[in-house]
Amino acid sequence: MPEALPGPSAEGRLADNIVHFARALRRAGLPLGPGRVVEAVRAVAAAGFTSRTDFYWALHATLVSRPEHSQVFSQVFRLFWRDPRYLEHMMAALMPQLRGVAEERPAEAAARRAAEALVAGADRPPPAAPEPSGEETEIEIDASATASDEERLRRLDFEQMSTEEMARARRMLATLTLPVRPIASRRTRPEPQGALPDFRRTLRDSLRRGGELRSVMRRERRPRWPNLVVLCDISGSMSAYSRAVLHFLHAVSNRKGQGWAKVHAFTFGTRLTNITRHMARRDVDQALAAAGAEAQDWEGGTRIGACLRTFNRDWSRRVMGQGAVVLLISDGLDRDDPEALAREMERLRLSARRVIWLNPLLRWHGFAPRARGIAAMLPHVDSFRAGHNIAALEGLAEALARPEDGGEKARLMAALKAM
Repeated sequence: MPEALPGPSAEGRLADNIVHFARALRRAGLPLGPGRVVEAVRAVAAAGFTSRTDFYWALHATLVSRPEHSQVFSQVFRLFWRDPRYLEHMMAALMPQLRGVAEERPAEAAARRAAEALVAGADRPPPAAPEPSGEETEIEIDASATASDEERLRRLDFEQMSTEEMARARRMLATLTLPVRPIASRRTRPEPQGALPDFRRTLRDSLRRGGELRSVMRRERRPRWPNLVVLCDISGSMSAYSRAVLHFLHAVSNRKGQGWAKVHAFTFGTRLTNITRHMARRDVDQALAAAGAEAQDWEGGTRIGACLRTFNRDWSRRVMGQGAVVLLISDGLDRDDPEALAREMERLRLSARRVIWLNPLLRWHGFAPRARGIAAMLPHVDSFRAGHNIAALEGLAEALARPEDGGEKARLMAALKAM
């Protein structure tokens, strides 16, 4: 077990403890190499370690390179250096059959990931060697456990996933599809079996034969594919969900044959950021890294009304043509003026063919639109659905295939009128 926050008498063990701390961060998902660990040791030697705050930020400055890794770093730091009782709580979170500290408070985001990183190196007894036998052994594989495990992962909340579970969830998200039906446009194209007569082509064909009319040419409506516009909330309360949704969005953006004319992606927290060109990269890690570098307000505050005003003013006419479908991913918790938010949502709804709102707060039973931001936004969406796990994202295909599908909107609108 690592020691508590070291003092002057622990200088000989400090470098070793920092190395063990970096290994725990690496197991938790942070990309750390030997050079970063050396820099961390040097930074602590330069900044000193008599103050816990200085010690924390010296390690943070050298070991954290992306905004999304800051929360994991904080959890691992708290578990590793100072709080044995919190470590006990996290150990209990990894073993749900135990009772104790885990019942006192729910696990925070990235906490299970941090706890698994710290206990991953625990010594385990080696498996017993198989006894030699002269007879052939028949191996039977029971796939029922695998199917049940996949079903459990589909229903598991993104925020409560461990590092391994999140990696498996990302692989599952990469296989999901989001097909859409085409829209019948006014333009037509020649089709021998079409439902519409083409009198112009019929007359031109008859003139080539001296006015003889042999058959009536036919035509059909040319299909038109809509755009998909995704507005993803990346504030602090949405960070775990927004990363999973962006993985899903990358798969949708790079999979051909789903029907979308173009996929436009925007993130918003305290400001609006267009990340469409980054989502076009083939490698998902490079795409998300570039998107994270472009959006500087990860895990910050939320100004939904101001960001929607920027979108409606600067981007709506560029990306909302051809009957675009808007996918809004947000918890709706906003501190701005609710009346201004309602106006911007109404303007967004008038510009879109459909507005589908995914809200992770719907994972709670008995959810009601008590927040002012949610109450202002709810009347201006066509469908209101949960967005906290893989199963919820799979349900998007059903919402797109059935225009009358409103999700939970009818129930929540009734609850809103009763308040």
